[in-house]
Amino acid sequence: MKTEKEKFLAGEPYNIMDPELAADETKARRLCKELNELDDTATQEKDHIIRQLFGSVGERPWVQPNFRCDFGYNIHVGDDFMCNYDNVILDIAPVTIGDHCMMAPHVQIYAAYHPLDPAGRDAFVGLGKPVTIGDHVWIGGGAVILPGVTLGSNVVVGANSTVTKSFGDNVVIAGSPARVIRKNVPNTDHAEN
Repeated sequence: MKTEKEKFLAGEPYNIMDPELAADETKARRLCKELNELDDTATQEKDHIIRQLFGSVGERPWVQPNFRCDFGYNIHVGDDFMCNYDNVILDIAPVTIGDHCMMAPHVQIYAAYHPLDPAGRDAFVGLGKPVTIGDHVWIGGGAVILPGVTLGSNVVVGANSTVTKSFGDNVVIAGSPARVIRKNVPNTDHAEN
């Protein structure tokens, strides 16, 4: 018989009140607290804590306070990850973020959800769906990314958008629910397009 953590790691329904998982969450909360208390001059200390907290990390990660996550070890980020103030990543399932990605303040990424049936919620059943974000993605302030969403590369998510479904490469999306508002063709001269 599987433990609740084994179910959790396999992406199966699990009991959110499990003591082993609660210990993992406590460890993540302590690391988040340490990270959030460091100022911008403590670059080596920040880098060290991010690498302890996240499952995998590329080069030059930057995470501003107050960052929050459930477990941390389900978060995987590429090179030059920039996470601005007051962001939350609920990493019940893997959250994979590519290279050169930026999250503005108050972004929320949810890989966690619960059953629609009240009996499942009453039994503290947790569920998760992975979230995958490609390379060169900018997520605007206050945006919410829901469980199971995949965003392609070179995507811009407008501020305060709610992303309920997946989108491919080279688009600007916005709204609630988010929809494509235009193409986002890479510009080699870095001018506003």
